Parts: sequence; structure tokens; C-alpha cells
Amino acid sequence: MSTMAVSRSKTYDMVYIGVFAVLMAICSWISIPTAVPFTLQTFGVFMAVGMLGGKRGTIAVLLYILLGAVGVPVFAGMTGGIGILAGTTGGYIVGFLFSALVMWAMEKLPGKKAVIQILSMAAGLIVCYAFGTLWFMTVYMRTNGAVSLSAVLGWCVLPFIIPDIIKIILAYGLSRKLKNYVM
Repeated sequence: MSTMAVSRSKTYDMVYIGVFAVLMAICSWISIPTAVPFTLQTFGVFMAVGMLGGKRGTIAVLLYILLGAVGVPVFAGMTGGIGILAGTTGGYIVGFLFSALVMWAMEKLPGKKAVIQILSMAAGLIVCYAFGTLWFMTVYMRTNGAVSLSAVLGWCVLPFIIPDIIKIILAYGLSRKLKNYVM
């Protein structure tokens, strides 16, 4: 491969990574009003890894988190800053990175690609839930006192399971269709 082709490939990679970091920000700003409002952040994470693959998708998620950490308002409610990450829900945002890493790790598993991709998104979501829930409990107990795991699951996980399953289905279908046209 020529130096020009490698340079062009790296440029495309950087552009796609940046575009998907922006897509995650836009998805975080979209709030669906239900009994417990939810955003489309996880959809953005699933799309990034689904479209870009594990390595570039994970870098896009990391870029998104770093932008938010330095204060760019990319998180839900158009917020940003290290305070958001250090707060009770910051673990779920950091958990996006672990989700992407799990999805990346599962890319090479043998089997039907569709099944593996859907399972990787589900596994990534479970990892995000686990990390975010532990983080939430730690921060909450430090500032408000004891809280049970069942209470935190009721606040932070259970209301989001069905919307997140829908996001997985949509992200899988959309990334599968768009990958042929975009990449």
C-alpha cells in the first residue's frame, strides 16, 4: 500500500471517529420523555462500534468521553465536565468505553456475524449496567448514605432495559444497512 493510500486511510479513520463522537453527543441530547426519560447515548455507542468496528468504534467512544470530561457539552442535557463523570451517573458514561471494549473483543468470535454482533451489544450493555451501577452506589453512599442494590437497579437499570433492547435492535439493523453505503 502506498504512503498516499495509508495517509488517506488514516484521514478517513479520523473523520469517521470524529463523526461518530459527534453522533454520540447528538444522541445524548435527544431525550425521550417517558416515566423515566432516556437518551439515545447507548444507541450512539452501538452504532459507532457496529459501523466502525471495534478499534475505531472504541476510539470514537473514548473521544466522546474525553470531550465531555474537558467540558464540551456532549453529555445528556448538553452538559460536560469532570463533575458529570464524577457524579452518580458518570459510571454509566465511563461504562460506554467498557461496552465498546467488550464489543471489540467479541468481533473475532466464531459464528454467524449477526448473532455475534447482537450478543456483543447485549454483553456490552450488561457491562455498562454493572460498572455504572457499582459507580452509582459508591458515589450515592458517599454523599447520601446507604442504599440497596435493588433500589439502585430499580432507579438506574430496570426502567432502561426495554428501551436499550430496542436501541440494540435498531443499531444492529441500521449499522448493517448503512455500512455498505458509508464505509
